[in-house]
This record gives sequence, C-alpha cells and structure tokens, in this order.
Amino acid sequence: MIIALKACVINRVLYKIISRHSHRIQLSRKSPSNMEKAFFRHSKGEEQYHLTFLYKNEQLGVERQFNFMRHCDENMATLIHRINSNLQKVSAKKKRKNKKEQTTEEVVSEPISVKFFKNGEIISDDLICVDVMESGSSVEFQIAEKKFQVQVNAPWVTTISLPASILAGFVLYPIKFEGYFLEKNECKFTWYSGIDNTMVSNIKWEKIGDDFTYTTLTTDIGKRIKVSCIPGNRSTTGAEVEAVSPNKVEAGPGLCPFETRHLFTKKKLSGKMLRAVSYNILADLYCDSEFSRTELFPYCPPYALHIDYRKQLFIKEILGYNGDIVCLQEVDAKIFNVDLEPLLNSHSYEGCFTKKGGQVTEGLACFYRNDRFRLIDRKSCILGEELKNPIFKDIWSLIEDNKLFVARIEPRTTAVQGTILQSLENDNEIIVVGNTHFYFHPDADHVRLIQGGLTILWLIDIVEHCKKTMPGKRVSLLLCGDFNSVPSCGVYQLYTTGFVPSDYIDFKSNESEALSNVILKQSIPLASACGTPEFTNFTVGFADCLDYIFYNKECFDVVQIIPLPSNEELRQNSAIPSVVFPSDHVALVADLKFR
Repeated sequence: MIIALKACVINRVLYKIISRHSHRIQLSRKSPSNMEKAFFRHSKGEEQYHLTFLYKNEQLGVERQFNFMRHCDENMATLIHRINSNLQKVSAKKKRKNKKEQTTEEVVSEPISVKFFKNGEIISDDLICVDVMESGSSVEFQIAEKKFQVQVNAPWVTTISLPASILAGFVLYPIKFEGYFLEKNECKFTWYSGIDNTMVSNIKWEKIGDDFTYTTLTTDIGKRIKVSCIPGNRSTTGAEVEAVSPNKVEAGPGLCPFETRHLFTKKKLSGKMLRAVSYNILADLYCDSEFSRTELFPYCPPYALHIDYRKQLFIKEILGYNGDIVCLQEVDAKIFNVDLEPLLNSHSYEGCFTKKGGQVTEGLACFYRNDRFRLIDRKSCILGEELKNPIFKDIWSLIEDNKLFVARIEPRTTAVQGTILQSLENDNEIIVVGNTHFYFHPDADHVRLIQGGLTILWLIDIVEHCKKTMPGKRVSLLLCGDFNSVPSCGVYQLYTTGFVPSDYIDFKSNESEALSNVILKQSIPLASACGTPEFTNFTVGFADCLDYIFYNKECFDVVQIIPLPSNEELRQNSAIPSVVFPSDHVALVADLKFR
C-alpha cells in the first residue's frame, strides 16, 4: 500500500512510486487556505520536484489548478518562464472559447508578471529552485497581484476517492487514500451529502460527519457523498482535498442475518473476558470470474458477488461483533491494505497480514484491539516450504520416503500465522494466536491431517519459546481458521484428543499417496469453542462444518457462543454468498474468559 499511515516521512522508493500519481488529486476550491498557498514537494536525492497551486483571475480568464513537475537542476528563471507560459496558454484558450472562435490557432496573450520573493526580497533568476525552496527561509511568489506563500513538504494527499457502490446503512470510508509527509491520525475528514440534479459542481452540500468513516443513512439514498481531507502530521497541515462519489447512495439489502447476531455483541468486553472471531471472508480472487458466477455461485446475483458490494457487508459484520481478536482467511492483499487495515485501525485495531505461498494474492489476517493487547511478535510459515524444518523432523522422517505424497504436499501454498499478544488488563497472560486455512481438495484428507500436525507443532514451538523467554507468564493458545475438515476428520481428532493413530482413515484418502506408520500427537488440551455446528460453509454443492476456534482448556472457559444463522436464513437465497451474506462461510464468534 502506498500510504504509510503512521510514518511522517516517506523513503525514497515510496516517493518514486507516488510521484507518478501526484497530479491526480484535486485541491478544494472552497478552502481559503488553498487559494493563498503553493505547495512545493521534494524528497532528498530525487531528480524532480513538484509545485502545485490554485489560481483564479477573472480579468485574465484563469481559474484552475496548476501542477508542475520539474527537474531539480533548473533555475528560477526556467520555473518562472514555465509558469508564465502555462498561464498564457490557459488565458488564451479561455478567451478563444469565450469568443467562440473555431480556429485551431492559439490566441496570443501578453506575458503575465511572475515573481518570487525570499524574506521579502526578489529572488535572483540564476538560483536553483530546489535550493531556494529548501533553504528554510520564507518564500513567496506573486502572479499579477495575487500572492502565494510556499509550503515546503507539507502533508500531501496524492489520491483520495470514494467507492462506486455505496449502500445506505453501511460504513463508508475513503478508498485509495494515498499520500506522504502525513499521519492518518492527524488528518481531518469531513463528510457532505447533496442532491445531484444537474451537475456535480452545482450540488449544494450539507455537512453530515467529521470522522474517517461515515455510516450512511436512509436519508442519503439518491444523494451524492463528498469527503474532504485536510492532511496533517504532528507539525503542520497541508492542502485540503476532496472527492465526490461517482454514483449516488443506493438502498441497502435490508436486515442482514449478521445484524441479528450483533444483538449478542453490542458491548465490548473487558477484564478477563475476550471475544474471538474467525471468518473466511471469501477472496475476490475466487469470485471474479465467469466460472464462479455461472458454476460456483450461480444462485448469487453478479452484483452481490462483486467485491465492492460484498466488502461493505463483511466490514459492517466484522465491526459489529466488537471482537478483541479477529482472525480472517481468504483476505485479498489489496483488501487488507486498502480497506481492512486502515478502516479497522480507525476502530482501535492493529492488523497483521500473511500472504499464502507461491503466486497466490490472498492470505491470512489477524486483528487485535490495541487498547486490550500489546503485540509481542508476529510469525508466519508456509508449510510446504518448511517440511525439512527441524521442528517437523519427526513427521518428516515418516513421510519423506513417500515421494508421491511429498510431491503433493510440498507445492501447497498453505500458510500459518502466529501472533503473540500480551493482555494489557491481565499482565500475566500471553496468548499465541494461530490462524490458518488448510488445503482444499476432495481426496486430500491425508494432506490436511499432516498440515494439521505441522501446524500444531509449529505453534507449540512458539508457545514453548514464549514460556522460556517470559518466565512467570502464562502462555495460552488460540487456533482459528478454515481447516476444510469436518468433525469426523483427523484434524479435529488430533486437536481435541491429542492423538491420531496410524490406521486412521484419513491417511488413505488417496490410495496412491496413502500414508502408513504415521502417528500424530500434540500436547495442548484443545477444544472447539463453538462446538461442531451443522454448517459453517454453505453452498449448493456442499454444506458442513469446516471452521473452528480451538482454545486451550486449561487457560480459558467459554462464556458465550454467538448463535449462528438458522438453516432457513442460509437457504433463503438457495445458499450463500447472497445479497445478505458476503461469504460462503459464516463467522464464528465466541466469548472466552481467562480461568
């Protein structure tokens, strides 16, 4: 993601990327401050600088935003000439348009006075622009009678926009919010709505909110939405920018089943209580194709499969659970960077993302409340790439001679995420949060079972390391995910009983790759917080329990399980996803308490 939400100053590589897009943004013409300042931007070591300002002169027929990107070795005379030349062209075109001249010849305008001042004195034409601007002295320039104060490297927004789909009753926020020299928490956002009867420029805007997010109302239906942002950091503010929604607010889908579930999660937890959420949100990667629309999910309207629609639903759903630890699977990297991380960060969450192996662009995300937990460390593992890791030596010694099986499991992109958290309210409590999404294939129970064994060994190693390095602390384990394993599978057996014998049926799910003499053990007493629901995944072709929140029974008690949607709700539109369900999975939500 281009923007560094917490960093004030960008590095050189980042600057090169965003410089290509720095002219896309439109400064607010309603801001008096924008009309009095010019914004100079340059990062040390870069070959080009940027200068942006708004200029209005009715006499010259000029009213527009000027954006200059010039080489750093140019002197003041060259910059002044370029500004003058652009002003003349704009003025000439305006005059020709007013006279309704059809000729392609340029109307010649008189030169326009452009002068630069430093501490009140005219700047010499032969001085280098960058040296002048970055001298630390007060620099101004004047066009005709209009004066501008030059702001050097003020907080700057390069891109801000609103989504194409906006539903009433859902959370709205800026997307593609990119910039530099800024800190998101120091930026000021203001929201407006207005009726679009003719042109966007003629809309009469009414203020409706002043936060990073805005929850649309039914009264917004049929209206356009505008957001303005004054970027800031701890030292100063920059140019106010704005963006208008490309489309009007539409009516939402009505009451979604997850909103009924929210009745059980209205209050945030505290003290020894914590709420865990596990949710496969269905990656756009698996929805945005003709195959998914016609074969996988033909019962779901195409618009409801689109990520712009679905993300509004799963974001509202996730926020409404008021979870303390939220583990997500099938998270598109772009969705994490552009939507989930900045939005949840504004609601006091910190997030960690782990991409799957290979070229897959989706992965795992773990969010935690930063007012309840402190991040100690984060770890990740691509199981197929780590088979020979010493942690796995016992399992590897039993499978390495089965060449067909190794050839099957080794290329798998399955990732495991480990997030180590310390409770701020219970200083003695350390939680290792595991998050994973096992391989899916009808004949791959043996692959998933070995992945289950590898995963728990990897997490136990983290737990033991925490115990050694933080003596006196209690270290517990939460393991969330989409395990693609029903309760009768060996994965569930391994985690809840600690043992899977060598003759377990899963080892022979593919005869040519069958495993023998493999015994799996694990030492942490785990249980499924939500039990074994009838369905956690529900499509026309398949419906069963695949998702779990496993918890350490020695450290936690289950206080509340948030009721899952009823069969009637799941079948209302044949299956899920649907207009009211954003995924083919349902979220698991459980309230736990430290014992």
